[in-house]
Amino acid sequence: MNSLIGTYECKVDAKGRLLLPAPLKKQLSASLQDGFVLKRSVFQPCLELYPMSEWNLMMQKINKLNRFVKKNDDFIRRFSAGVKVVEIDNLGRLLVAKDLSTFAKITKDVVLNSAINIVEIWDKDLYEKAIDDSVVDFADLAEDVMGNVNDDDNGIS
Repeated sequence: MNSLIGTYECKVDAKGRLLLPAPLKKQLSASLQDGFVLKRSVFQPCLELYPMSEWNLMMQKINKLNRFVKKNDDFIRRFSAGVKVVEIDNLGRLLVAKDLSTFAKITKDVVLNSAINIVEIWDKDLYEKAIDDSVVDFADLAEDVMGNVNDDDNGIS
């Protein structure tokens, strides 16, 4: 799967349905047939939408964990809490389950943020707060995360 691109603002209707923006739906078109998995994020108060192929790759990693190690078993339980298999209907809508909406504090205005191979679904206000420069100095974060990466193939180092 190619990397997903874009950040989109949209709304959730009273029934919890979210209409995917056309550019995002087009990028996900190869995954529409297989379906998706919607889950709670581990680190943020948002949801993560995995195309089924990406979910299966994640499950291959998690299935290698020894379930007789308590920490691993606890992780698996918490990682899979609230996980739902979802489909995008013919109109391009995704139904967000009530328990997941409650977790992410999603009411009406949402932001869909492409995060390489998945889509994050945020309450708009929480998303704005999460990316606010006063909370995290992005320059320092970029240096910490990418500063030791040396990739001469594409001129980025």
